[in-house]
Amino acid sequence: MDLFDEHYQKDLAAKAPLADRLRPAALVDYVGQEEIVGPGSLLRQAIENDELPSMILWGPPGSGKTTLARIIAQFTNSFFVEISAVTSGVKDLREIITQATNKRKLNNQRTILFVDEIHRWNKAQQDGLLPLVEKGIITLIGATTENPSFEVIAPLLSRSRVYVLKPLSIPNLQTIIKRALSNSEKGLAEYQAQLDPQAEVFLLQSSNGDARVILNALEIAVKNTNPNSQGKRLVNKKIIAEALQQQTMLYDRAGEEHYNIISALHKSMRGNNPHAAVYWLARMLEAGEDPLYIARRLVRFAAEDVGLADNFAVVLANAIFDACHKLGMPECNVHLTQLVIYLAQAKKSITTYQAYGAAQKDVKELGYLPVPLHLRNAPTKLMKDLNYGKDYKYTPLENSPDQEYFPEELKGRKYYSE
Repeated sequence: MDLFDEHYQKDLAAKAPLADRLRPAALVDYVGQEEIVGPGSLLRQAIENDELPSMILWGPPGSGKTTLARIIAQFTNSFFVEISAVTSGVKDLREIITQATNKRKLNNQRTILFVDEIHRWNKAQQDGLLPLVEKGIITLIGATTENPSFEVIAPLLSRSRVYVLKPLSIPNLQTIIKRALSNSEKGLAEYQAQLDPQAEVFLLQSSNGDARVILNALEIAVKNTNPNSQGKRLVNKKIIAEALQQQTMLYDRAGEEHYNIISALHKSMRGNNPHAAVYWLARMLEAGEDPLYIARRLVRFAAEDVGLADNFAVVLANAIFDACHKLGMPECNVHLTQLVIYLAQAKKSITTYQAYGAAQKDVKELGYLPVPLHLRNAPTKLMKDLNYGKDYKYTPLENSPDQEYFPEELKGRKYYSE
């Protein structure tokens, strides 16, 4: 590194966002995730002994995945490579593989490869890691906000340990805020800033456990608060709200949280709790979910879970689907709320759902049984000659309670009981 590079790196470090400047460099300073890296935990011992397995760090944004990976880099004697799956491709991976292989051959040195956002890599890219992970040439640390069961290929997953990181707790976040305000070297101590109680509560509640959101908003708010006559800056709720711009919603319309929340909505309605159901509805809508997606699911719910106990539920669900299609957001939020409350309070019956499931089972197990001759249509002379429709009783004119409507193999079968 020449003199210009050194100045460049120092300038970058000095002007980096607060969240990056305050990133801990040692386990003793790492906040949260005590179950995973607390004293005595298996992962902590593996880090301290430099005996790491390949692993996937799965957790929400700002929970400490990248920080933990960089702390591991400080402890390990391995060659450490950090890349982002967002910006890297097959060419980068090939270069890393060549480099890792040479390190192993020449120095018997293992390479730790940290892949941030590993779920962004396609199957072919993930496949490329398999032989190296299997032979121990590379120890993989993948970080993802998405469920690795869906986003990481099974062979790679089977060769890795999955560690689940949780959103940081309120005490964790309060510790981070105190460090940021008091750190004179990399933090905000020079501004002599204080958060008023309402501002702190609002910031904590708005962060969704994301340390990065906390620190980025805090830095903007502190720097844009005018000092008083004593040179201190009292940061209020209003400026915190402006710094946040908009509450961060942990919600991915194509990811796991999408399915978690729609599941919570369904189960709240199924459990006759309209209050919880409205909350989960609001979570989806405020995070930008397509109202038509929710409306479609509610039409299904009206038949599957309410069903014959209240036939009007399907009528109302269809009407509100049409209203959502015509109005869109935000106007249709009240229509969806009306439907969610109605469905949550309605009597429930799953008889239609069960009836179809039982019939479906017979179809799959018994195959396509032939239609009895007397139930077949006979539009041609040939069909009549083959006894299609013979002995059929037209029930509006003929009383025929014994007429059979099933194939012989299913005679007497009951799918639905009142």
